[in-house]
Amino acid sequence: MFHIVLFEPEIPPNTGNIIRLCSNTGSQLHLIEPLGFEMDDKRLRRAGLDYSEFANVKTHSSFDDYLEKAKPQRLFALSTHGTKNVYDTEFRQGDAFIFGPETRGLPKSLLLEMGEEFVLRIPMKPDNRSLNLSNTAAILVFEAWRQCDFEGAV
Repeated sequence: MFHIVLFEPEIPPNTGNIIRLCSNTGSQLHLIEPLGFEMDDKRLRRAGLDYSEFANVKTHSSFDDYLEKAKPQRLFALSTHGTKNVYDTEFRQGDAFIFGPETRGLPKSLLLEMGEEFVLRIPMKPDNRSLNLSNTAAILVFEAWRQCDFEGAV
């Protein structure tokens, strides 16, 4: 199982899509407050979620609260400022992936604290801003899961 960590997510449909991604890949979703929406937001529901999919969602009051409660084995940050390519990284079950808010990304202080080796980037054309958050999460989770031979899939 992988862990997706959304640091102060802002856009409900992205979170809804990632909830569905977690449900379909057996991943655990961690939301770090403050959230830019309420968990009963109708825009979350538009992603076609049912109540059972919310079972894989945990909310944390802060990043420190997440670290204390979840105790991630390895934590990778995703950032357009990363220098290490996702496809040059070996993943394993239990890895956690943290994504920043859609409008501003992860704080630079957090990226520096994590260290260059754990700040990853998905390749894209030069001079482009970024990929959509839920697309980025799907790309990363499926690459990590592929490396683990899609353990648990049918």
